[in-house]
Amino acid sequence: MRIALGSDHGGFELKEAIKGKLSEKGMDFKDFGTLNSDSVDYPDFAEKVAEAVASGEFDQGILCCGTGIGISIAANKIPGIRAALCGDCFSARMAREHNNANILCMGGRVIGIGLALEIVETWLEAGFQGGRHQRRVDKIAALEGKYHPRCNCEP
Repeated sequence: MRIALGSDHGGFELKEAIKGKLSEKGMDFKDFGTLNSDSVDYPDFAEKVAEAVASGEFDQGILCCGTGIGISIAANKIPGIRAALCGDCFSARMAREHNNANILCMGGRVIGIGLALEIVETWLEAGFQGGRHQRRVDKIAALEGKYHPRCNCEP
């Protein structure tokens, strides 16, 4: 599994902790930035990570900003992306199992590093259950295709 990582300055410290955890687990990942805590604009990093996931170059993404809200909104503008803002392990598991979310978003200013690492662990261990949930994910893709007609979006 290949993971794309990104953050703005508000999520930088959290992203760095996540990188450490992924390295410990021997996981393949790429850091799309930011590379320090200087002020930057979160849509720039959401776009890089979301495009890398949507293209299939990476299997999943993890994005962090101050609250996780802005970066998740920006990532969800990229066709084929289902970015989920999660602040607990249950939501992270359900986002993967039921919604086939492909980007996990978290807020570095609203969640502690310990809990965030547990959420990442839960996210990585969960998988899409398909079945009745596939029908719903297909409907999300159909909405995306309706409003992005040149998009050949796959669930």
